[in-house]
Amino acid sequence: MSDGDGTWVDEGDWEVGAEDVAEAIEEASSPPPVLAVVGRPNVGKSTLVNRILGRREAVVQDIPGVTRDRVSYDASWSGRRFVVQDTGGWEPDAKGLQQLVAEQASVAMRTADAIVFVVDSVVGATAADEAAAKILQRSGKPVFLAANKVDNDRGEADAAALWSLGLGQPHPISAMHGRGVADLLDAVLEELPAISEMGGGGGGPRRVALVGKPNVGKSSLLNRLSGDERSVVHDVAGTTVDPVDSLIEMEGKLWRFVDTAGLRRKVGQASGHEFYASVRTHGAIDAAEVAIVLIDASQPLTEQDQRVLSMVIEAGRALVLAFNKWDLVDEDRRYLLDREIDLQLAQIQWAPRVNISAKTGRAVQKLVPALETSLASWDKRITTGQLNSFLKEVVAATPPPVRGGKQPRILFATQATARPPTFVLFTSGFLEAGYRRFLERRLRETFGFEGSPIRINVRVREKRGAKRR
Repeated sequence: MSDGDGTWVDEGDWEVGAEDVAEAIEEASSPPPVLAVVGRPNVGKSTLVNRILGRREAVVQDIPGVTRDRVSYDASWSGRRFVVQDTGGWEPDAKGLQQLVAEQASVAMRTADAIVFVVDSVVGATAADEAAAKILQRSGKPVFLAANKVDNDRGEADAAALWSLGLGQPHPISAMHGRGVADLLDAVLEELPAISEMGGGGGGPRRVALVGKPNVGKSSLLNRLSGDERSVVHDVAGTTVDPVDSLIEMEGKLWRFVDTAGLRRKVGQASGHEFYASVRTHGAIDAAEVAIVLIDASQPLTEQDQRVLSMVIEAGRALVLAFNKWDLVDEDRRYLLDREIDLQLAQIQWAPRVNISAKTGRAVQKLVPALETSLASWDKRITTGQLNSFLKEVVAATPPPVRGGKQPRILFATQATARPPTFVLFTSGFLEAGYRRFLERRLRETFGFEGSPIRINVRVREKRGAKRR
């Protein structure tokens, strides 16, 4: 449907320009760079994040440790878009619950393209700041030292003293009043790549997250995979505070199980257990390409199971469902489990399912084909010609529902990116959520995508000449 000048047209009334398609593809396929804001508790990280965003998003209180989780926000400066990650206070020698917060900050460091290290210039460099600086020097990332709480010219001398940390020039700022923040951001943007360099892709072993609610058998499965029949080739640790990634050989191929140290370690305190399990799960999923979600087949499905699955899907990672403890499942439980899956997991029937027993080793070898299937779907691309021919047939048989007295039309479609497969539909009107789900089901029936979430974005185009009027 081209009118000869590179513009896609439907019945002469609506237009989708080539620049619109290019913009949609760039927007969907180019993940913005990530800037992590790290530092000790109560040095002003969340205040700085709010200043960068130009709005009050991060929670700020004059109490150390208010921010526990790692939270991401969309930001822009001088026309450049990027993601800011606010992190919990980071103490390299933290114990107990604080150690888990520190883990989350270290994950942010690993997955960021650049780092702003915030230090309280009034207090000066502490032993914890010096330890953190040494780790940041080894990170290989651009690091910007923000000397916070410099509210006037007299504070400049305090900031200058932070040269001793070995991270280059301290940037004197006042996150509270905005002093110096613009200069800091200008310096950051000079080093920040145009798109994130930390996304999936590249060579090497595929990255697997082994996740699930507590006591579901993650440690047992990991030990089974890395046992006598599956040799651990190497333990990879970036620094002393980084979670350990395990390289495991399965079926003659290397796989990298991410954040496995964090997942294996038990939480000493009962309070906040679920929250910190969630923190670790988020970190593992963010660093992975595919997640094995472990579910206890011997027990009814829980909200925690659903939460973990939602994390994987929202993160856009490939997925394998592993129902563990199958040696404890009798015929009655099998019947109930099938009903629970039909009722509670109906929206993810596309995920490969493997029934295993980490304890006995039952069917564990089936995980590799399931992982490969899910990753192949995650990587899959459909040509624009195939996609539009498919949509033409589908829409002819089942048109979109009428909305506001008008029936929207799909003018043109393209797959903007893989990992996960993301499609952009240019339409003459809004498409109902139910119709988008219908299109997703038909896409899966026609092209597969077993084991991968699919994203469908809709762009409503204006009528030809509407802008001129």
